[in-house]
Amino acid sequence: MEALAQIRRGRLAVEGRGRLSPEHGDDREEEYRRWRAVAQRLAGWRARLQAADPAADLAAGEAGGARLVVPGDIEWPTQLDDLGHARPVGLWVHGTADLRFSCLRSVALVGARAATAYGAHVAATLGVDLGHDGWTVISGGAYGIDGAAHRGALTGETPTIAVLACGTDFCYPQGHHELFAAVRDQGALVSECPLGVHPTRSRFLVRNRLIAALSRGTVVVEAALRSGALNTANHAVSLSRHLGAVPGPVTSGLSAGCHHLLRQGKAVCVTSAAEVIDLVGLIGDDARPHRRGPVLPRDTLGTETRRVLDAVPARGGGAGPATIAVAAEVDLATALSCLGALAAAGYVQRTRHGWRALPHT
Repeated sequence: MEALAQIRRGRLAVEGRGRLSPEHGDDREEEYRRWRAVAQRLAGWRARLQAADPAADLAAGEAGGARLVVPGDIEWPTQLDDLGHARPVGLWVHGTADLRFSCLRSVALVGARAATAYGAHVAATLGVDLGHDGWTVISGGAYGIDGAAHRGALTGETPTIAVLACGTDFCYPQGHHELFAAVRDQGALVSECPLGVHPTRSRFLVRNRLIAALSRGTVVVEAALRSGALNTANHAVSLSRHLGAVPGPVTSGLSAGCHHLLRQGKAVCVTSAAEVIDLVGLIGDDARPHRRGPVLPRDTLGTETRRVLDAVPARGGGAGPATIAVAAEVDLATALSCLGALAAAGYVQRTRHGWRALPHT
């Protein structure tokens, strides 16, 4: 607090600034640049602090229905401490959901604003299925993938969290006014910016670290090679969070970012909510069975019986038991036994010209 007061009064100097000059060699020159950058930031902070009014911000937040959550509060998500010095000093929360409790079982779904129909469908489906399984969906409230993920999550009763790059009282994009109202009713709008702050490009990039840190893992649903979603993915990797990516058509530039993450080995391929939960969930508690194709009736047959069935011709007049036994590499008695069982099960039939497989086998 004393340092902030000195900055406000313009009295806090950068330690060592007077002892450094760019003439002291490469190392000293680099250090000089760093101190110069700090001095410039301090000057910017002083200008901003002159206009700062925390009491007015708190009053405006209370009047607008938002609350300020800071480290040490019961509602503070302690996983944000993983950000270290980049941890926010506080978060404005506007909604009915408890932020800390909602983020205990949460997944971030991120992706392109200009999403394809494929990407929007996948995001909405993941949001629906994750929400019905009790997982909170966290996203950025933007057009495209973000909006589809939020809408999917809102079909259930599980909260959804929208992390904004502006004040919680500022609707951006403006077309999401109704969506944000629904999120406030069933989840929460979250921002480290006080009320009245408008979004900027830099604030979106800074905001992405919060999306990655709040959730157990991040899934990139659809993203181009130059996408803000990849910035969120990099934050997730740096925080040792799980990272998944949904594959798309190889001809789609909006899936190139996902394919790049998969090729680099940074992300795990996920195609369903079950696979997402298996990726980010707890070992044992949230493990999902491996997906398998449908079990066909012939899969239940024994090894010798399947070999005999494969040896029975499906076309032509048929084949005799001896011919089938040779083709199946079994003795005649085994071939006759298997043919009788297969006939009873409806796999083969006996004709006057020999045994023939039925079409559905």
